[in-house]
Formats: sequence, C-alpha cells, structure tokens
Amino acid sequence: MKSPTTALGVLSLLSSFAIAGTVAVESTPVASADGFAQARRPISNPTLFDLALPGTNVHPIFIYHNLPDRISLANGGGDIGLGGDVQVYALQFEIALNERLSIVATKDGYVDMNFDNPALSDQEGFANLGAGLKYAFLLDPVSRTALSGTMTFELPTGNSDVLQGEGDGAVNLILNGLKLVDCWQFAGSLGFQVPFSSEQSTMSFLSAHTSYEVCSWFIPLVELNWFHVLDPGDGRGNFPAYLNGALPGAINFEGGDFFNLGAVNADENRDLLTAAIGFRSRITDAVNVGFAYEIPLTNEEDSLMDDRFTLDLIWNF
Repeated sequence: MKSPTTALGVLSLLSSFAIAGTVAVESTPVASADGFAQARRPISNPTLFDLALPGTNVHPIFIYHNLPDRISLANGGGDIGLGGDVQVYALQFEIALNERLSIVATKDGYVDMNFDNPALSDQEGFANLGAGLKYAFLLDPVSRTALSGTMTFELPTGNSDVLQGEGDGAVNLILNGLKLVDCWQFAGSLGFQVPFSSEQSTMSFLSAHTSYEVCSWFIPLVELNWFHVLDPGDGRGNFPAYLNGALPGAINFEGGDFFNLGAVNADENRDLLTAAIGFRSRITDAVNVGFAYEIPLTNEEDSLMDDRFTLDLIWNF
C-alpha cells in the first residue's frame, strides 16, 4: 500500500518549483480592492465542484479515502464486510482561451484500492478521463460575482478493476456560482451526470462552499455535497473483479463523486450527503495549497465512504 507521505512529497516538490517563479503575497488580505484575486477553488467533490472563474492552472490532487467496515445489500439482504482504503493520484488542468472561456480537464489519475475483506483482492489501475469547456456568463469584478456553466464528457477509458471503464461514458452539465464579500467567499455548483447507456446511473449533485480569509496563510472553509440518484443504472455483469460482476446488482447505493457503479437497486438509498472542513493557504500570488477532511452525514453503510482526506495544490499561470 502506498503511503500518504508520497503525495505530500510530490506536492511539496511542485510547490517548491512554483514558488521559485512567483512573488509572495502579503500576510493580510486586501478584500475590497482586488476583484477576483482572492477567489479560491473548493476542495471536496473535486471532479465536479469547480470555481466559477475561467483561468489557466494545474491542479495536482491526492485523495486518501477510507471505506466503511461494512456496506449494506439490496432487498433487505443485510450487510457484508468491506473496509480498507482507496488512494487517488490525479492531475487536473485548465487553459483559458479568453477571460470567459476555458478548457478544463476534470478527471484522470491513478487509483489504488486496498481491502480488509480477505475475499477481495487489492486492485490498481487508471481512472476514466473527463474534460470539456467552462464559460462564464456573468463575470463582474466590481461586485465580485461570477456565474459560469461547465460541460464535460467522461470517457470510459479507465480500468474496471478500480470501478472505472464501464458503460459508454457520460456528460456532466454543471452551473457554478461565486460571490466574494470582504474576506468571505460563497460558492456553489449544481449539476447532472447523464450517462450514454443504461449501464450507469443518472445522478444530480449540489455542492456549497463557504470560506473566510483570516490571512493569506490561513483560509478556513466548510463544504457540503449532496449526491442524488435520479435513475438507477443496470450495471449487472460489470466490474468482474468484484463478485464476478454481481456487485452492481448486490448493493443499494451509488458511488458519489468518483464512482458510477450502475447500482440496480440504488433507488433504495438515493441520497449521499457529505460535509468537509479544511483550509487553504496562499503561499504566493500564483500558488496555494488546500486540505480537507470529509465525512458522510448519511449512513456510511449506504455508501463507499467512511471518511476522506483530500490534499491539493493549485498553480495559476
């Protein structure tokens, strides 16, 4: 099993390179005079919840996601043991074509899954690829308000051993909002994931972010994420490494932000609600790092989440 210290080392190295080419900011915020300069990206739900502002940046992410000790089965079948963790190493990027339009790469990376249940073998492989466009309909630096729309396509390029690569892909349609008030930031995203085949579930999500810039080095934040199954999929036979393809028919919940399992009985537990607390630290004008700790507010046995640690770095150009 890989250690979280590996990711810490990688992010520290990237941060060192970035700092070498940037200028440090003051330790106290200047909230009323800098338009969108203080805007900060949300941390949780990283493949779907984005900042409303177009820009150019690279965004390495490390996720350490603990699995529940037990997960529930469909049709009153009780539960089974699971346990273990999922580690994700990913790199997002965004390229601004102009001040309102950007290309976004929202999902990729390498997934390492480790299970406590001896009946399940540890698995490693690549995640699906996701990319698209973001366009800002409203971009007002005077009132410090932005509203944008994002459309991304997720391609089934990943490995089924890590619960990716099944179905015909999906489109994500997302509306992003941002408002800065003095040192406060309020942001939100509302979106839909619509698969191109019945093998995956149709999902909606709503994410919200609030943060306050105490100083450039400490910006505490709170985030909430709600994932809702609109139409369960029919992924029976997919992911043969798990119960010989019986997993989507055996469970009664969906996978949240990163996994779309095509769970046949996901209508039994349509909702997953999570909360995250953490902070961002603005190291320079161009570089900031973030950390968040996330837990489910709904029953953890009706999801794949016990808790999650997310660490990221954003380097703006």
